[in-house]
Amino acid sequence: MTVLEQLRKLPTAEDFFQYLNVPYDPAVLNVSRLHILRRLGDYLRNVENDPDDARARACYRALLERAYDDFVRSSPIQERVFKVHQDAVRAVSFPLVQLSFPDTAQEDK
Repeated sequence: MTVLEQLRKLPTAEDFFQYLNVPYDPAVLNVSRLHILRRLGDYLRNVENDPDDARARACYRALLERAYDDFVRSSPIQERVFKVHQDAVRAVSFPLVQLSFPDTAQEDK
């Protein structure tokens, strides 16, 4: 079983950190666990799978450290990993409506 296959079977965020031997602050993980794992998934989508388990593990460890550090330095709202946070800052555009005024020429009659 590859390292990536083993990661897919891990049930908790803590298990990811333990499996990849990445130290973490439980306070940070309790607040940002889903965001960290989502960011890790984003990072994993941008790397090729390495058939060598040692290199793959080192790569995944570095990516988890990077994802974790994103949320140590910032917050889930600032990082905007999930769509709900992304939508919260999008500019809302309203269609322009032409205003019509009564014809003042007809009122003078």
